[in-house]
Amino acid sequence: MTTTATSYLQATSLVPSLTVDDLQRSITFYEKLGFIVEERWEDEGVLRGVMLQAGEFRLGLAQDDWQKGRDRRKGVGMRIYIGTTQDVDALAARAKESGLTLEADVHDTPWGSRAFELNDPSGFKLTLSSEP
Repeated sequence: MTTTATSYLQATSLVPSLTVDDLQRSITFYEKLGFIVEERWEDEGVLRGVMLQAGEFRLGLAQDDWQKGRDRRKGVGMRIYIGTTQDVDALAARAKESGLTLEADVHDTPWGSRAFELNDPSGFKLTLSSEP
C-alpha cells in the first residue's frame, strides 16, 4: 500500500504521551528545555500526569505505576524529533546552561538542518532540529 498526501487519514495533530520513572524529575527536565506545563492531572491530591506545551507541540507525561516492573526500559526503539524555526545553537546553549547534558552537540545534518540530541531522565531520545 502506497501512502500519498491524500491518504485516508488526515490528522491535525499528534501528541506523544510518555510513561516516565519520576514525573517531577521529567517535568523539571522538559521545563529546562523550554516546555511549560499546560495541564496537570491529579488523583486524590497526587500528581499523576501533565500535558506539556512548547509552541504548537504537546507532550504528555504520566507517572509509571510500576505494574509492569520497576526495571522496565523506556524509550527503546523510539526518537522524538522536535522541529523549530528558532536558533538551535542558542537553544542548545540554554539547555546546557540549565544543567542538561547533550548526547550530541549542535551539528549540521545531511538534510541541511542544525540539530542536537539529548535523552530525558527516563531514557526517551530527543532531537531538536531547525526547520526552514
